[in-house]
Amino acid sequence: MEDQPTYTLSDARVNAAEAPYTFFLPDRADVARLAPDDYAKLIFELIPPGEKYGAERMWVRITAGDGDTFVGTLENEPLEGRMREGDEVAFAPYNIIEIMWADGTRAPLAAPDREYWARCLVDDCVLQGEQPVEYVYREESDPELEEGGDEPDSGWRIRGRQGDASDEEMEERSLQYVALGAVLNRDDSWIHLIDAPAGSAFMRDFESGQYQPVAR
Repeated sequence: MEDQPTYTLSDARVNAAEAPYTFFLPDRADVARLAPDDYAKLIFELIPPGEKYGAERMWVRITAGDGDTFVGTLENEPLEGRMREGDEVAFAPYNIIEIMWADGTRAPLAAPDREYWARCLVDDCVLQGEQPVEYVYREESDPELEEGGDEPDSGWRIRGRQGDASDEEMEERSLQYVALGAVLNRDDSWIHLIDAPAGSAFMRDFESGQYQPVAR
């Protein structure tokens, strides 16, 4: 009887499609340049899921590859113990989520994607996909919100569509303090406004799909 598989490798294209503003893939031209002794980070989805983790992100040192398929050795000690450091791993370009070059002078060919890790306040109903974004406004960054965090407060405040909700119900909506990218993953209809200065405010016209400047 053949041994049962202990993991499968995530297709990083799926992750990127689901969260394009918080999950970034290496440029395909850089993946094509990978050579022995370079490193590729992969997501190992455990079969069955472990007691603490369903997946682990780990580095593999490439030993061979032709651009379409790669083989390497696991360079991390897995937390769940399903594999061992040094195990051979075969993978495809679309499994790679990050690259580390053996020769640090080999700079990437492509400029990195803009990232959206600065924080904002947003209605929870937007993050849950229950309501689209309707009203966005930008304040000066709040130092109290930034306390204990690694990323700055962007000042953006994002409200979901009011619809039939009363003003009292709007006030009672729960808020979350999250990365801008988490909001954009749900609704990026306002991304063209993201560099507007503090003091800006915009209301979405759902008939035209446009955001109109409004006074606060």
